[in-house]
Amino acid sequence: MARSQDGKREVLLALDIGNTSIHIGLWDGDTIANTWRIGVEQEKLPDEYGVLLMNLLDTGGIAASQIGACIIGCDVPPLIPTFEQVCRKYFKIEPMVVGHGLRTGVRILYDNPKQLGADRIIDAVAAIKLYGAPVIVVDFGTATVFDAVNEHGDYLGGAIAPGIGIASEALFSRAAMLYRVQLERPPVAIGKNTIHAMQSGILFGYVGLVEGLVRRFKAELTGNPKVIATGGLANTIAQETDCIDVINGDLTLTGLRLIYEMNAE
Repeated sequence: MARSQDGKREVLLALDIGNTSIHIGLWDGDTIANTWRIGVEQEKLPDEYGVLLMNLLDTGGIAASQIGACIIGCDVPPLIPTFEQVCRKYFKIEPMVVGHGLRTGVRILYDNPKQLGADRIIDAVAAIKLYGAPVIVVDFGTATVFDAVNEHGDYLGGAIAPGIGIASEALFSRAAMLYRVQLERPPVAIGKNTIHAMQSGILFGYVGLVEGLVRRFKAELTGNPKVIATGGLANTIAQETDCIDVINGDLTLTGLRLIYEMNAE
């Protein structure tokens, strides 16, 4: 990118907007300079998000004038116009929004591509570039999402399961004798008290879910796909299984940068 009016190098602002959190990344070329995570509140006004973004940039020593471009990947459609307004007002730029009009370099073999969340294709783009194909991506977010790419680099589809947070909250709220517990590793799988029993069921149960689906995906794919984990709980789950080959917490931000580069004039 060029340099801003103050002579500093311009950076790319990447916004990965999910149902629970927003992952923010600043790219200086192919180097990620800063990342932050903030909570999602759909009722927040553009100015509220704008001020929050400006404060975060200030902590990273980045001036608003250094933001030379912005790309948005969003799975919450009502928030797209909110962040478009933020970019126009605070950074004086028109953001690029990941959608069906952008080039991704990935052929999508899903029955109805319009039903795909933006993050699933963004993750696939990054995984293919970084790790080759075939590849399986497991994204631990609000939902636990599995995506499969075949040996030709085609996006096939995947699986969607309730996220650990959603499933745990349902358990706590529906069972009168149970209560919230910290998501920590219990000392053994056979819990000798309610806390350890719940921790075992939640943590080891999700490990079993991941291992089972990865095994089924591999049986349906040709070759030896790598398994890439991303999302907030990727490290927690990966510590309990050997079915995950790589943890990349910035996978979606990387995919956003790659898609921006493919479509920038």
